[in-house]
Amino acid sequence: MTQHKNEEEVDLGSVFLIIGRGISNFFKFIGSIFSSIFHAIISILLFFKNNRIKLGLAFFIGAVIGLLVELKEEKEFGSNLLVQTNFDSARQLYNNIDFYDDLVQQKNYAMLAKIFNLEEEAAASLRRFTIEPIKNGNDIITSFDALVLSIDTTTVKSYSFQDFKQQFTKFNYKVHTIEVQATKNDVFSSIDEVIIAAITENSYFNKLKELTNENLNRTNTLLRKNLAQTDSLHRIYKKVLLEEARNQNQGTSIDFGNQVKTNKELALFETTLTLNEELKSVSEEITEKSEIINVISNFQPIGYEIKGVSENRGVQFALASFFLMILYLLVLKLNVYLENYSQKK
Repeated sequence: MTQHKNEEEVDLGSVFLIIGRGISNFFKFIGSIFSSIFHAIISILLFFKNNRIKLGLAFFIGAVIGLLVELKEEKEFGSNLLVQTNFDSARQLYNNIDFYDDLVQQKNYAMLAKIFNLEEEAAASLRRFTIEPIKNGNDIITSFDALVLSIDTTTVKSYSFQDFKQQFTKFNYKVHTIEVQATKNDVFSSIDEVIIAAITENSYFNKLKELTNENLNRTNTLLRKNLAQTDSLHRIYKKVLLEEARNQNQGTSIDFGNQVKTNKELALFETTLTLNEELKSVSEEITEKSEIINVISNFQPIGYEIKGVSENRGVQFALASFFLMILYLLVLKLNVYLENYSQKK
């Protein structure tokens, strides 16, 4: 019996010993990670300390070269056009803007002058066309709600909001900003008209606009008729209630239908509210979709000067020179390491 007890104590002691070693190894592993991180940080700091003169000189030389380049460059100006797209016209708008930018990069100023009705000198001042969406989370939510209302319940259950959000692209946002950059500050006035006309004169989008507006106007008329009929029923119902009240005042009677009458009146009131909400929604949609592209803000006639750290040549060249010097020094260290390694072999 005593021998069996001793064996159990030995087994239990072994288990605790294994657990203790496991915990110790775990903490040693964690300690080694922190030690490695600390060593890496110290190595980086030592690298910058030992090479501070070379790195500082590279940064200074890059800054000077960048400033000299910037002094020789012409100033650039920008202007923005803010638009709201309808009938899935955003993709075509993006394609057009990319096309104009390609012409600028190819320096095809004759074609740009023809497209935008500019003098060739003014067209040659164009430097860039860009477009990007104004990202608004409400656009994703409203688009998902519209999708849910348009498909059956079974499909909705198999298609989550997160799936929809991942597939929501820049073309699906409602509002987009177009920026044009040029070396002249007064070439933007007529550009917006050409950009918008290229979309609004498209026969496909015009057909979509006509059909959509026809349906919206038909729905608007039907809702107004229904609202008028509901108001008429409400007036008739009030007259009936007043007549019943007069008859009750002429004699004693017990009315068990008050609850039913109240429910009917509430139902009429709720119907009126629903119709008003639908009418408001349709009216807003008619206003919004009266055009293929709604212009929220035109290009400013006189562009703003493009400034900032990201556009500053001095900063750009200084950082480029700094990182190139780091790369050069790392290559030298690698070369020394490889030579030492080959000698050891």
